[in-house]
Amino acid sequence: MTKIQFNPIGVLLSPYKQKFAIPRQPNLVKAGKAIVNLSSEFTDANSIRGIEQFSHLWLVFLFHGVAEQGWSPTVQPPRLGGKERVGVFASRSPFRPNPIGISVVENLGHSTNSGVTSIEVGGIDLLDGTPILDIKPYIPYADSISDALGGYAKEQPDNSLSVLFTPSAEEQLLELQESYPQLKEFISQILSQDPRPAWRAKDNDEKQYGMSLYDLNIKWKNENNGVSVLAINRNENQPQN
Repeated sequence: MTKIQFNPIGVLLSPYKQKFAIPRQPNLVKAGKAIVNLSSEFTDANSIRGIEQFSHLWLVFLFHGVAEQGWSPTVQPPRLGGKERVGVFASRSPFRPNPIGISVVENLGHSTNSGVTSIEVGGIDLLDGTPILDIKPYIPYADSISDALGGYAKEQPDNSLSVLFTPSAEEQLLELQESYPQLKEFISQILSQDPRPAWRAKDNDEKQYGMSLYDLNIKWKNENNGVSVLAINRNENQPQN
């Protein structure tokens, strides 16, 4: 077949600055919001006419963060503990022959400023800078199939981990309240799902972990079947969106 080439229609500006701690599926972290900025050639308002009628949208995107790492015929899905292998086409692994993904997100509205058309979306599971290849409306009667089989991922993950903030982390949240009013909720929703590697999910290791959100560096550790947030600091090397 002839080689196919696509031009992204836009780019996504996300609070997730690294792959680690991004939710494994969309809409698991409702507080995760992002902006899709359409490229200049697609800023014609007619291109999104009527989009406000749909509560959710499909984003077709490129796994740009891992695109150069290649692929394997089999992968180890987190839902199987990261130890059992299935075929790549029986998974949503980002390591694919063509590193293309799909994600259904909440449509939070759109605007055009200084010639740039933007769409705000919620419940995202995408890395900052993700190239967007297409946007399609989510149509409930066609896209939601009540009797569909979900295989090894038939049930939503149990987000049962409690998340506590140390006194110093609570003070840092107060200092950041004006810039990030939903930060505590956002962090809590991410960490309640235990973003550690799947093979560690049942461990009570006391290793300190970190993740980058916005221009912040968040440190935490798992203990007593829960999570303790230790510190929330500005990352001076990370520009704000």
